[in-house]
Amino acid sequence: MTKEKLPRNVIVLGVVSLLTDMSSDMIVPLLPLFITTTLGAGPAALGIIEGVAEATASFLKLLSGAWADRAARKKPLVVWGYALAAVARPLSGFATSWAHVLLVRFADRVGKGIRTSPRDALIASSVGEGSRGRAYGWHRAMDNLGAVLGPLAAFILLSAWGLSYRTIFLLAAVPGIAAVLALYFFVRETDAAAAPGKGLRLKDGELPPAFRRYLFALGVFTLGNASDSFLILRAVDAGVPATYIPLLWGAFHVVKSSLSTYGGILSDRFGRRTMILAGWAVYAATYAAWGLTTGVYWMVGLFLIYGLYHSACEGAERALVADLVPPERRGTAFGWFHLVTGICTLPASVIFGFLWKEFGAPSAFGVSAGLALLAAAILSLSLRKADGAVKGTD
Repeated sequence: MTKEKLPRNVIVLGVVSLLTDMSSDMIVPLLPLFITTTLGAGPAALGIIEGVAEATASFLKLLSGAWADRAARKKPLVVWGYALAAVARPLSGFATSWAHVLLVRFADRVGKGIRTSPRDALIASSVGEGSRGRAYGWHRAMDNLGAVLGPLAAFILLSAWGLSYRTIFLLAAVPGIAAVLALYFFVRETDAAAAPGKGLRLKDGELPPAFRRYLFALGVFTLGNASDSFLILRAVDAGVPATYIPLLWGAFHVVKSSLSTYGGILSDRFGRRTMILAGWAVYAATYAAWGLTTGVYWMVGLFLIYGLYHSACEGAERALVADLVPPERRGTAFGWFHLVTGICTLPASVIFGFLWKEFGAPSAFGVSAGLALLAAAILSLSLRKADGAVKGTD
């Protein structure tokens, strides 16, 4: 395994994601409860909110990625994206209906859509290909560490200080602003990242066939990958007290944060496809179990095991994009990667909410598990030639 030191850009972008996710996850684990109890909406409304928000972000990720390939500088897109989200996210504290939450989430995800693809391309250009999995693994680890600190802060503010959901949402602005400042002052363009591309070329047909096959498998998987907010509702239904949801959410992210870097390193050594298939298998098993089991201890255990799926896949999935696509097209490729996952999230969350409402939680979780297994079979058959530890080929 590589011992190469990660460059400053990668380290700082990891810290930026830590602070941003701390801000976001002071809100996210409380938002399903806020929507269903304070605002009186149900699982279907939650599915619409999360699906629309993520789909919006994904469309913009394609445009911002293509623009990043064309632009001489990627950093401004990244800064503006983080800044918009930092301002919009805490406005959930002023919501009086679930439609207001939808608007806030929409603005938040617009910011995410602007920044994500240029940021991922900037990471790829800042590190050698032999350490690419480690770099993305580090970034995801920091992102997940922020998702530990955010719920912990929310738990303290909620249980020890007795603050309302709305006040906690407003306080989430503090780490969000700190993230923007760190990004602005400490991240630098690289020579590779600053090289202009050939314009806004959005056609996926211009990208390698292996990459397009990968996107197809990823799309099938994402159709069964509804918002994690449903897992929170399942835990509450199973008896987990609402005041302990932030701690459960934080423990889940402890697993992700602790193991994501190692998952990336393992993908450098054993191959991206191998790690992704392992992660999707864990996903299928945990979702099947969520549909069949009840009880507080089961919920806690499943959340922790579910973290293994994220640790195995998050770095490997992004590193595989960079492996399969030439440098001058990586912004667009990451845009397509995020578009496919996001556009499939809308029907995934809506369908999951419908199945839960009409047929019960076991049906919803069972369908998701089945789609994960189908996607794994497609990926296994279609990307055999792209299973190199570093460089995928068609």
